[in-house]
Amino acid sequence: MDPPEQVQNDPDVPTHMKAFVPLENNPEVMTHLVQQLGLAPAVAFHDVYSISDPDLLAFVPRPAYALLLVFPISSTYEKFRRREDEGKLEYEGSGVGEEVMWFKQTIRNACGLIGLLHGVSNGPVKEFIDPKSDLSELLSSATPLKPSARADLLYTSQALDSAHQSAAAKGDSAAPSAEAAVDLHYVCFVKSSPQNNLWELDGRRKGPLNRGKLGDDEDVLSERALDIGVRSFLKREEEAGGGELRFSLVALAPSLE
Repeated sequence: MDPPEQVQNDPDVPTHMKAFVPLENNPEVMTHLVQQLGLAPAVAFHDVYSISDPDLLAFVPRPAYALLLVFPISSTYEKFRRREDEGKLEYEGSGVGEEVMWFKQTIRNACGLIGLLHGVSNGPVKEFIDPKSDLSELLSSATPLKPSARADLLYTSQALDSAHQSAAAKGDSAAPSAEAAVDLHYVCFVKSSPQNNLWELDGRRKGPLNRGKLGDDEDVLSERALDIGVRSFLKREEEAGGGELRFSLVALAPSLE
């Protein structure tokens, strides 16, 4: 299928564009997908059960290379997104000098897939990608492209289609249809290397967002990263009076096996 023209002003993918079966928010499903594409078994996704209890946080192997925040899109989030993106130009970065690789989402119900790609495309975790794999080939092809052409690359990738279908069928619950309206959204936090910046990567935004500097020894689950990333997000929701936010966190880190 040829990719339709990208719609720039509306962050949601238009209904005439192709759709994927939504991914289950499940670390085993996520790990299966990225390993199908070519990530080594030495790395896997893990549930993060708490960002305030050190004992629970200790269950996650370190270093954590990427952190996925999964949440229902709220009016508070949408107001903040619009305010922060207002007046910003669409990101046009590309090439080997790009600090982070960012993907615009143009496939419906693919925010989970885009989040996973952001996680495995940035920082030292790239060293765990099989150089002969579909994932390596995809990222090599994506590197020199501007975001719109990158989005087209993902849209037409048979390897992504196949890996996503395989992973979507592996969930613990019955998979919804590709046309289902799903309110859960995925945002990925990564640490750039060697610049040590914490980046928020979201395919619904106008581009990658630099949230601040981290130390050499601080990963995406460090206190500093959580303060300028996930906790600031949660604080906005709480201060807006939205009550307790339903969210979950999944980290990309060394495998336990």
